[in-house]
Amino acid sequence: MNRISLNLAARSASKVSRIAAYISMNQRKLKISPVVVWSSSIVLGLLSSVPQIAQQHFNIAEAVVNAGLTSSFALAMWYVNIYMVTHRSERSRKQSVSYRKLINTLLIGVAVMFGLAWIQQLILSHINFGPVMLMVEVRGILINLVCYMFLHLLQQNYENQYVNIELERIKSDNLGAQYELLKQQVNPHFLFNSLNTLKAMVETGDREAVDFILKLSNFYRFTLESRKHDLIHVSDELEIVKAYLFLQNARFEGGFTFKDELNADILNTLIPPFTLQLLVENCIKHNVVSIDKPLHIRLYAADDNIVIENPIRLKTGERNSLGVGLKNIQLRYDHLLGKQIDIVNDGNLFQIKLPLIYEHHHH
Repeated sequence: MNRISLNLAARSASKVSRIAAYISMNQRKLKISPVVVWSSSIVLGLLSSVPQIAQQHFNIAEAVVNAGLTSSFALAMWYVNIYMVTHRSERSRKQSVSYRKLINTLLIGVAVMFGLAWIQQLILSHINFGPVMLMVEVRGILINLVCYMFLHLLQQNYENQYVNIELERIKSDNLGAQYELLKQQVNPHFLFNSLNTLKAMVETGDREAVDFILKLSNFYRFTLESRKHDLIHVSDELEIVKAYLFLQNARFEGGFTFKDELNADILNTLIPPFTLQLLVENCIKHNVVSIDKPLHIRLYAADDNIVIENPIRLKTGERNSLGVGLKNIQLRYDHLLGKQIDIVNDGNLFQIKLPLIYEHHHH
């Protein structure tokens, strides 16, 4: 079991590494719609002309040139920043914001805006280049910062969403693998004790030795068949219990009784394989079993639950133990159905209440 758990942990670590590698290889998959890029650039150009429109001596030529150059700058910075954000090195990924990339994009923006301001000066030669240059550079830096931070946040959100999806998938895979381990859990002590009982029966010439071998064979056949399913009918589960009880009766020779009070409707409901068998095994394993005072195990239905109960006569050293089988059942009900089983212990009577699972509810 420990080796399998280690394998699961290693597989999880390997999957996390593959997620990181996948994201590294697919950074450029972040795409911004051309409609968003172009429309936002045009809007920025129009907004940059608003102060000129508000002036007393409005010059439409100046407003059009200013809007066109601002839109061109915004368009250029969109694509520069998309490239900068989506092509990140391993070093830059280790920090939330790549300052080297940010400085590079600001320098590129300053150079582009300087070129556009020079073009504006050629078109509108009557404007003083100095004040205009300062104004357009400040405007360009602000536009550039907004573009870079917006794309950076968008890229981070994309990466986080993908990682969360993949981690949930890993979690689901691990739960599935753990559930498979639970389904495959067979107590090796039971097989050891059964073989010892069989050995004793053969040595004494017990006539029931052949029946014991057949029941042992049936029990393990049920084990193999039931592992293929997450849920089986309660009637099929009781066949497993009966085979198990026959084997235990051969060992304890009447040291316990089992009373089944389930009706036909309950027998048609569903249950995780080996649930009742594990509970019966827990009763026998943790309580005193004797011919003089047999352990009475009762199985019945009440309040939409299957209930299995027994008087508490714990063996020495079993006072704080719930048993591996019970923990197994708790995990399986939680994994398959998101339900909890009820455990009732009043000091005299021990009860386990299993929620009924109807076939139409399961489907």
